[in-house]
Amino acid sequence: MLRESRAILIHQLSKKVTQRIPFKLHGLPVSSTFHPTRSVFFVSTKKNVRVYDLLKQKLVKKLETGFREVSSIAIHPGGDNVIVGSRDGKMAWFDMDLSSQPYRVLKCHPKDITSVAFHRSYPLFASCSDDCTAYVFHGMVYSDLNQNPLIVPLEILRGHTSANGRGVMDCKFHPRQPWLFTAGADSVIRLFCH
Repeated sequence: MLRESRAILIHQLSKKVTQRIPFKLHGLPVSSTFHPTRSVFFVSTKKNVRVYDLLKQKLVKKLETGFREVSSIAIHPGGDNVIVGSRDGKMAWFDMDLSSQPYRVLKCHPKDITSVAFHRSYPLFASCSDDCTAYVFHGMVYSDLNQNPLIVPLEILRGHTSANGRGVMDCKFHPRQPWLFTAGADSVIRLFCH
C-alpha cells in the first residue's frame, strides 16, 4: 500500500544540506514558494495557503481561499501581496497586511488556471489556463498602507491550441522587459511583447 507523502523538504545548496520542515501540513501540498526578502515560506494545499516563518519555525498566517482547489501561487516582489489561482477559473488577490481573506476574487477563465505570475519590476501580473488563454493585469501596489492595490485587466493573449484537453501550462515574465512567456500543451512556447 502506497501512502502519499506530505513532507516538505528545503534544500540549501550552498551547504549541501536538506532539512525537513517541522510543520504539520493539513492536506496535500499543491505548490510552494519563498518570500522574496524574508525567511518566510508559502505552501498551498487544495483549500488554503499556509505562511510559515522559517527562523521562528512557526505558522504566521493561514490564507483562506474559499476555492474548490488551489492550483498555483505567486508572491509580489514587495512581499505583502499574494495571488492564488484555482482549478475553477478564479484568481484571488491577498493583501497580507489586511486580512487572511481575499482582497479581491477575479473570475477570468472558464477552465482551470494552471499558473499565475508577478513581474519583478513592472506592476504586472498574469494568469494562464486550460482555455488556451493568458490574461495580463495591471496590479499597482502602493507604498501608502492606507491605499488599496489597483487591479485593472489589460489584455487577453491567445495563440495556443488545446492538446488532450490542456491549454497553456505555464507563464513567466521576462526579468527586465514587460514580456510574457507562455508554454502550452501544444508543445509551443510563445513570447508576447507589446
